[in-house]
Amino acid sequence: MSKSTTKHKGAAALDFKSAALYAVRVVLHSSDASQLQAALDQRMHDAGSFFENEPVVIDASGLETPVDWPVLLQSLREHRLYPIGVVAQGALLEAARACGLTEVDLSSPPARPASKPAPEAEVPVVAPAAAAPQAEPGAPAAPEPATPAVAPAAMVINRQLRSGQRIYARDTDLIVIGVVSQGAEVIADGNIHVYGPLRGKAMAGARGDTSARIFATQLDPELVAIAGVYRVIETKLETELHNQAAIVQLDGETLQITALNTKTQ
Repeated sequence: MSKSTTKHKGAAALDFKSAALYAVRVVLHSSDASQLQAALDQRMHDAGSFFENEPVVIDASGLETPVDWPVLLQSLREHRLYPIGVVAQGALLEAARACGLTEVDLSSPPARPASKPAPEAEVPVVAPAAAAPQAEPGAPAAPEPATPAVAPAAMVINRQLRSGQRIYARDTDLIVIGVVSQGAEVIADGNIHVYGPLRGKAMAGARGDTSARIFATQLDPELVAIAGVYRVIETKLETELHNQAAIVQLDGETLQITALNTKTQ
């Protein structure tokens, strides 16, 4: 009886559940410790606190020469980045494992459906499906038409986001109706729409969607990013952009910020 009781208490003390984890991917383009340290210092200086206290996966899949893992791990932790895994092969992977890192599979997630603008000369109309013609007796049944995949609904936040708050819309768009205050962060795998002042940090296309965009009715951010390409806003934007309706999008490897002209012709 005592054995059974002890077993029951132990089983109730913990449980295993699935979890989706957002992590920053640090891609190494060099194995030189001094170059990596300098690049890390510069990146974290530019990004401010945007990446602080994040779990990190180190991607060394493009390297062939050895990495000084203890030095790199210490440098990351000094910047409040916490390594949890590695992508590497062969001797690089074995050396990383010896330092406590776990191999991680960063298989590309299913691509989000590309958005297409509606035809300018036509208004899309949803019409009822036509009735299928009756099959002749004995004829094989026609295959059922494929049901189109339904895109996940956008995440809608109908309140102010204060400093220190973070919202992540996984696999979908994020819509914020309210203020994104300084120190707040909004992240989405798709587009980000802010109907109000955007004063914090916004990162769209978080898992690599280069077609993602950021829309804001009052743009005054600390940082904006699309698919990992970011820009820190240290001084006020130009007059035609500051606190104006604007769109942020990626043009190659450059972020473009364009005013949305709402005036009618």
